[in-house]
Amino acid sequence: MKRILIIFGIFLLVIGKIFAEEFTLQAGVSINDIPKAFFGSWRVNAKLEDTNSYTTFKPQSVDMWNLSRVGDKVTLSNPFSGANAEISVKTIEGNLIVFSKKAPYDNKILIDTVTIRLNENSFSGINELTLESYSMVDNHLMKTEKARYKISGEKISGESILK
Repeated sequence: MKRILIIFGIFLLVIGKIFAEEFTLQAGVSINDIPKAFFGSWRVNAKLEDTNSYTTFKPQSVDMWNLSRVGDKVTLSNPFSGANAEISVKTIEGNLIVFSKKAPYDNKILIDTVTIRLNENSFSGINELTLESYSMVDNHLMKTEKARYKISGEKISGESILK
């Protein structure tokens, strides 16, 4: 009898874990909700709109973003800068997409939040950057620098451009 109760308890734990994982996945953004037009290579123009540190952030830039998916991970890479980061898709509402990434380096953390409105082979939106600098002695936050860029993107290659 004791053995049957133990097996039944393990069974309930396994079933509970499966249902908990399903609900967790349903509560967030599903990887399958991301429009296929989002993925591919983009030429991205950025123009600084506002900042508290004009010496840190460039007034404008042109970059290349490669947005790709492998399994349940979405990656943004930039062949110009060599950057490569997994991004977290926060919101998808029709053609409005919000994603972010967090990149620590040295004693700094760069938090990058992008909001774009996708239109087949182009997008427009806002890129908000927060650069936090920490003390190398006791790791307290020394300063926070912020910038807000207006961005636009033109598809170079990818799903929607190959109609």
